[in-house]
Amino acid sequence: MLDLGYVREHLDVIEKMARDRGVSLDLAAFRELDTERRQIITTIERLKAERNRASEEIPRLNKIVHGGDKAKEHVMEGAKDPGAGPEITLAAAMEQRDTLLAKMKTVSDEIKRGDERITELDERLKQFLLTIPNIPHASVPVGHGAADNVEVRRWGAPPKFDFAPKPHWEIGEAAGILDFEAAIKISGSRFAVYKGLGARLERALANFFLDVHTREHGFTEVLPPFLVNTASLIADGKLPKFASEMFRIENSDLWLSPTSETQLTSLYRDETLDVEALPIKICAWTACFRSEAGAAGKDTRGIKRQHQFQKVEMFKFTRPEQSYDELESLVRSAEVVLQKLGLHYRVMLLCTGDTGFAAAKSYDIEVWLPSTQDFMEISSCSNTEAFQARRSGIRFKAPGSKKSEFVHTLNGSGLAVGRTWIAVIENFQQADGSVVIPEALRPYMGTDKIGK
Repeated sequence: MLDLGYVREHLDVIEKMARDRGVSLDLAAFRELDTERRQIITTIERLKAERNRASEEIPRLNKIVHGGDKAKEHVMEGAKDPGAGPEITLAAAMEQRDTLLAKMKTVSDEIKRGDERITELDERLKQFLLTIPNIPHASVPVGHGAADNVEVRRWGAPPKFDFAPKPHWEIGEAAGILDFEAAIKISGSRFAVYKGLGARLERALANFFLDVHTREHGFTEVLPPFLVNTASLIADGKLPKFASEMFRIENSDLWLSPTSETQLTSLYRDETLDVEALPIKICAWTACFRSEAGAAGKDTRGIKRQHQFQKVEMFKFTRPEQSYDELESLVRSAEVVLQKLGLHYRVMLLCTGDTGFAAAKSYDIEVWLPSTQDFMEISSCSNTEAFQARRSGIRFKAPGSKKSEFVHTLNGSGLAVGRTWIAVIENFQQADGSVVIPEALRPYMGTDKIGK
């Protein structure tokens, strides 16, 4: 979430951001709400000042009314200004007091109505701010979509086959390690049942990813709940924008987590972190659940787009000046995993129109698939700067500073387990239908091959 004051003072920047991202924002409505709010605040401050003056005058008038002439002379002598008119009579004091009391009743009612309206406007402004995407970093190229992303580098080369490579679902079904019919009986479409060495491969990949990140990259492993509350989804930017893409538990405040980025963001929600501990680097394996509401007709074969999938997520909390160096490091951590597996990939810098809602800058890592002769996204690494931290209330205080600052948060897939499963099956397939296991995974698999 962006700061209200920043949005108010930089509407030109927000307008440019919306154009660059290709999103529509009703900034005219924002201006109206914000202008009305400020006008009401000014009016309430004037009314409260008037009420404060009256709260001093009414007791003086009461002393005159209830204390007789002696009290009247004493009060008026201390209350009236030089040059004021003659002392008021008892009757005049009563009239002034009653008039003030009646007026203050009206003033109090106006203040109450104004406060209620401000509360309403504050909520509407907050809801509007929750819909504004993050502002892309200056290094992010302007573009409309994936075609405008910029390739940064490649590693490795596509495997060469002396036969026509098959897609992963054909290999998996023929080898008896992937069963879609059973999944349909159990749950429906866009689910899969892994069997035998297929199930072991899924588990092996997750364990391998976690071991690399914790033993070599300095991440601390976390196993969070798979159900998350609404506050956690608001905190990381999934709500309110992406509600249709998630599953909600009926009659509860719980949702199936779309990504463990949600849980890891809220791990320190509403806390002030020890600056000496930054950067904090954590990773987690979880199941993830998405409705794929916007993917009708896309990748209906295989396991590329599933309602349930597993992923290892990397996450960092950093000081602002560290965050872009830490983003490059995050990308390298994901690349190391692919290099250890021997998978050909490329790194893409996303353009403004393809950068995620909460991200200021993102890289996608795309792995080569022989069946399509094209690349498939397998990891996305992003710096959200203070966008998520502001929504989450996560701060730090620099040494000697009286004021706390928002941390920067970064997230990245390290990696998507199911998509890596696809890449291994397709890139290491053999002519006889078997699959050679990459050397890095053999200790986890207990075999060097998945037979036909």
